[in-house]
Amino acid sequence: METGWERDGYFLVRGFADAAVCRAMLARVVEVARQAGGAGVAGRALVLPEANLRASVSPEAPSEQRVSKVFRLHRDPVFHGFATREDLLALVHPILGSRLDCFLSQFIFKNPGAWGQPWHQDSYYFHFDRAPQVGVWLAVTAATPENGCLHVLPGSHREPVHEHVPDRRPNANVGYVEIVDHDMEDAVAVTMEPGDLLVFHSHLMHCSRDNTSQGPRAAMVYHYASHGTVDRDRETSLVNDWMPIGAGAAAA
Repeated sequence: METGWERDGYFLVRGFADAAVCRAMLARVVEVARQAGGAGVAGRALVLPEANLRASVSPEAPSEQRVSKVFRLHRDPVFHGFATREDLLALVHPILGSRLDCFLSQFIFKNPGAWGQPWHQDSYYFHFDRAPQVGVWLAVTAATPENGCLHVLPGSHREPVHEHVPDRRPNANVGYVEIVDHDMEDAVAVTMEPGDLLVFHSHLMHCSRDNTSQGPRAAMVYHYASHGTVDRDRETSLVNDWMPIGAGAAAA
């Protein structure tokens, strides 16, 4: 009998993290965003602004209201602790094996008015010597159709990596691309409550919608690979940060 992972390319774990975990992550990433002034570098973290909010958010507003994503967080103690949780790794080990690397982490601020990210496959960005990789997406706040929840195309993880073209919207966010050669008619919305966890295949086609609500949609995402995976962009990537998971690994 096929599991959800085998059939659909993803599965949900409801109530995986408690409210205190979500509050701690949000509080910490707000600190990081403010340290960077809404864009740039704060310690190891890379803070990217939301292009669609440049003209609408006052310069006097808190820095986090201008942010799109914050990368390279998985060595920070708050985020490292979650990345290395035994119950989280137990979801990934059966897919990738007992030795893992966490190579990418990103906190997503989808503030009111922020654009969604077009249809894509994460493997498009991963120039590695093997696949798949596994993403784990923690809802820090509720994810609803109004605030731009994810949409996924079940079964699309069986597809190769499709051609992606640059996001065709004027002044799109840095790095946004889109798939334009595939029918997405069977897509489903993934609504989530704070603490819910989505585990998904790196070939799974997914997107998010614009946030038309009055509040943010926040999420924390980690990406894992089998230990020993070769990253052909290791020396040039601005966002990947390869961290072995296991005995002796530390937040540094």
